[in-house]
Amino acid sequence: MKLPLGFQFAGVSTGIKSKPGARDVALVVSDQPCTIAGVFTTNQVVASPVVISRTRCPGQNLRGIVINSGNANACTGDQGYADAQQMCSLAAEAVEKQSGVSVSADQFLVMSTGIIGHHLPMNKIEKGIYSAAENLCRSEDGFMATSDAIMTTDLTRKIGHRSMIISGKEFAMVAMAKGAGMIGPKMATMLGIIVCDVPLTSEQAQVMLQYAADRSFNCISVEGHMSTNDSLVLMSPAPDSHSSPIDSNDLMRFRDVLTELCIELAKMIPDDGEGATHLMEIEVSGSSSDEDATAIAKNVAMSNLVKTAIFGGDPNWGRIVSATGYAGVPIVTNALALSLNGYDLFAGGQPLKFDAKAVSRSIRENRNTLIKLTVGDGDGRATHWTSDLGC
Repeated sequence: MKLPLGFQFAGVSTGIKSKPGARDVALVVSDQPCTIAGVFTTNQVVASPVVISRTRCPGQNLRGIVINSGNANACTGDQGYADAQQMCSLAAEAVEKQSGVSVSADQFLVMSTGIIGHHLPMNKIEKGIYSAAENLCRSEDGFMATSDAIMTTDLTRKIGHRSMIISGKEFAMVAMAKGAGMIGPKMATMLGIIVCDVPLTSEQAQVMLQYAADRSFNCISVEGHMSTNDSLVLMSPAPDSHSSPIDSNDLMRFRDVLTELCIELAKMIPDDGEGATHLMEIEVSGSSSDEDATAIAKNVAMSNLVKTAIFGGDPNWGRIVSATGYAGVPIVTNALALSLNGYDLFAGGQPLKFDAKAVSRSIRENRNTLIKLTVGDGDGRATHWTSDLGC
């Protein structure tokens, strides 16, 4: 894995999590003031770290992110807000001590994830931040330690990377995410951090990140429960006299790479959904707009009857067709068609003959389940990923 130039990573154990030795405090730090963009939860009940971080995004004079897991610092009142601010101050002090370069608290974003309604153990947090600053490094080990430190109920790390050539120069992009439960559309119980060494203005970074999020992390669900702490951040070098911002053509290429990487990580979240046995991919085409297609895909994904059918290996097309019909957007019923794992079950608004045992076997024997829906002859299309629902 090629790491972006100019960034350091660290993840350490402080005892916030109950599992001995589990990493729970992390830092991602830029050598120089950098560009940061962010997309955050749309829940009205929002954790203090999000309140602070979203006021600093987008920005072009940031130095890094300080993160803790095991405690969400959500619904913790004035004390929680003061604790989140203190995390930024401690990160700035610790990084300044290590680098010898002046750093201020408002140059840090803060993220927390874990149990809601408990105040942070600030004595452990403080020790952890200073320990993380002492362990900052540019190695893959440091990146992996950071990805471990942001996890809560995740069974596995969620990481990815890409390389791209822009104007004859190779650039790197790495990403990490966490999330397994309380996953609902328009952000989920997740943290996501993407770091690249492509110079971007804050405006470019924000537009690119929102575009990618709308096609990835905003298109996943497990049980539809929106969280209080969801944060997705993109870090990149700020353009200067030595590195101009990329042009419009290169920016589109960057957008495509970023979106592809975000989709890769986003799919890992419902695939790791708590209790999940299947990753369901719902593709909708033929609607009058992408927005209508999105509404249909999400409605099918959120149907508990559809989820339980997939869990049981039941090719119950009626549940899927019904969920399509009550999504609240127009469809052409006599053009409605459905396939499941490549088997055609419904077309022209009526059922087809199919081998139910073969379709059931295809569901049971494969982790991934692909549901394709055609709802008319329009240009609108969308994809949503979700998990099944068991006992």
